Amino acid sequence: MTSLPRTPSFDLSGKKVLVTGASSGIGLGCAVAIAEAGGSVVCAARGADRLQEAVAAMQAAGYTASALSLDQGDVAAVSDVMARESFDVVVNSAGIARHSAATDTTPEDYDAVMHINLRSAYFLSARAAAAMMAAGKPGSIIHISSQMGHVGGIDRALYCAGKHGLEGMIKSMAMEWGKQRVRINSICPTFIRTPLTQSTFDNPERFDWIMSKIKLDRVGEVEDIMGAVQYLASDASAMVTGTSLLIDGGWTAG
Repeated sequence: MTSLPRTPSFDLSGKKVLVTGASSGIGLGCAVAIAEAGGSVVCAARGADRLQEAVAAMQAAGYTASALSLDQGDVAAVSDVMARESFDVVVNSAGIARHSAATDTTPEDYDAVMHINLRSAYFLSARAAAAMMAAGKPGSIIHISSQMGHVGGIDRALYCAGKHGLEGMIKSMAMEWGKQRVRINSICPTFIRTPLTQSTFDNPERFDWIMSKIKLDRVGEVEDIMGAVQYLASDASAMVTGTSLLIDGGWTAG
């Protein structure tokens, strides 16, 4: 008799998950996606009021969620969180952008973007992985990166530098932590419609450039990210590490 394979589960019941940058936009979408799959979500962000509002909405919808005020750039604070709590999954959705011509980039802009987009991501990953390994259990670390970690963009030299660095970091960490069954991957979206990107969409020249690159002929929505987060957080992706899942509408295809 033929023995049929079974699809690995996307169920996250019993999993405790930290989502940073969770007060709005993609981060909130990640938190909801995890909660929909049964995970218990700790939503972290700097802005306490908006974070509390988001968590209250999740709780009202019947999800298991709590709020954590956290400056991800504060390595000591991140270390304290990891020492207090054990997470099965960590999703990093914190990030900033300061776009300009490379010749106009200031040292202050450079330091601000690299501090959040690369430095904080590095130490969040390292502290989370150390805690997972100390607990002796497998784990998944997921970074919301960008298609700009794989290509270049006009007025985006600084942003691309951080995201390309993030992608290289992930590959190296995956090599280090694989034997301990701690996986690390990225999700690389195209332009996603959120309050933070609306000003770009409102610029006709920029919008035309975006639409000329996206082969599916539409911009991304937060919902386009949510299935990918569930996949990378769950046992369905148990053999996936050190790679990026491009949700770019074909932007990087050529």
